[in-house]
Amino acid sequence: MDYVDVLCRLIKFDTSAADGTGCREAMAYLATLFERVGCDVARVEIPREAADGLDARMALVCHRRRERAERLLVYSHIDVVPAQGWNAFTPRVAGGCVYGRGAADMKGSIATLLAALWRLRGSELRYDVSALVTMDEETHQVSQLRYLTPFLEPGTRPHVLSLDNAFGYVTIANLGLLQLDIAVHGVSVHSGLAHLGRNAVEGAARLVSAVLALKERVLERRSGVETHPDTGLLLMEPRLNVNLIEGGLARNIVPDLCTFSIDRRLLPEESAETAREELLGTLRGVPGVEWEVVREFVIPPVPCCDDPAAGVMAGIIRDVTGASGLYGAMMSGELPGAACGPWGGQSFGVGLIRPDSHIHGVDEHVRVADMDRLTEVLARFLSGDRKEAA
Repeated sequence: MDYVDVLCRLIKFDTSAADGTGCREAMAYLATLFERVGCDVARVEIPREAADGLDARMALVCHRRRERAERLLVYSHIDVVPAQGWNAFTPRVAGGCVYGRGAADMKGSIATLLAALWRLRGSELRYDVSALVTMDEETHQVSQLRYLTPFLEPGTRPHVLSLDNAFGYVTIANLGLLQLDIAVHGVSVHSGLAHLGRNAVEGAARLVSAVLALKERVLERRSGVETHPDTGLLLMEPRLNVNLIEGGLARNIVPDLCTFSIDRRLLPEESAETAREELLGTLRGVPGVEWEVVREFVIPPVPCCDDPAAGVMAGIIRDVTGASGLYGAMMSGELPGAACGPWGGQSFGVGLIRPDSHIHGVDEHVRVADMDRLTEVLARFLSGDRKEAA
């Protein structure tokens, strides 16, 4: 199977649309490919009540079952972020790379999984395997992952392998996430009569100042989990950012509303509840400002993965590439929570993302040589043979 051709065909599907049309078209194409590599494919329609009110949601569940073997769930997603400023959905192969939206995040990894399964067609696998292709990872999909649990038949303590990760090592931990949108209320008047009003923007500035003082203390904390040297960090670190502020109507009007967003990234050892109380306590400590939380979004942190299969994968990567390791990622995602929760296992990850892959940016790309090596890694892992796969 020509994985470069498969990737180029996948890139042509614009899977960024909110209505899910492109994702469904791409999944129809993928269903035929998973069937060709020996999988039994189920197209699972997801009702809107299990998809946060979204219509036309679906997933592919692709089985290569083996009785009494250890259960392995392989996770992927076909949706991508929108693209502007370049011809993102026309694939381009140049200089040993494939360019296009989703090349690295993460259509290239799906192509390598198919290539590995193609090499192993007709052979008995080491694991009892089900591959999952989802949509809405770039927005919010945890309710969909819960809904898919009975279709996956995870069994007891499955291994959960995510292909949405970096190249050259195994990811065993991710950051949790807590987002709070704060609305600050004031009283609107003419700017010349400001003494009769209350300035919401100035109130928000005082709250933001308190959050930034807290940020200095938060950034002193460290996880016990190492990060890959490419990150420029030694250990996983928490994050606290104010990334969005909106307020005001005109230069001569005292504003009656200002909103800002707090983005708190949580270490595996931290608690979302504790972080929330720390933030709210900081905001409550600023006198004379009227505010409320108008949106809250949480991806709870989960403990670092200690699945022995992650170590096996790291060893195979070392055999193929010469370097490897088990590291934490400075990114967040909902899969680890699903793996630890309704699926009853732990997740670890490999993939094709490099620091210079420009994921979510212009000229996103993946290296063809990396695709070749990841195909070999996956074939060896799935077959249970650390030597070169057939």
